[in-house]
Amino acid sequence: MSSTTVDTVAKMIETLPEEAQHRVVEHLREYIDDLRDEMKWDKLFRETQPGLIAAARRVRQEVAEGKAAPMDDEQL
Repeated sequence: MSSTTVDTVAKMIETLPEEAQHRVVEHLREYIDDLRDEMKWDKLFRETQPGLIAAARRVRQEVAEGKAAPMDDEQL
């Protein structure tokens, strides 16, 4: 993020009463934590996607070859 963007946000927050500034900062902390968590999960999904695709292809092949059997819920 550019420093001008950070400066703009800081100036916007400074126009608020102090109590509101504290609330905004707390909301920003929560929002940033959520974004970081979402970015982490997105990265994990991207990294595992090739393996999931390969597994799905193997399963399709097994089904096509008649090697797959329906799942027995009683065995779970």
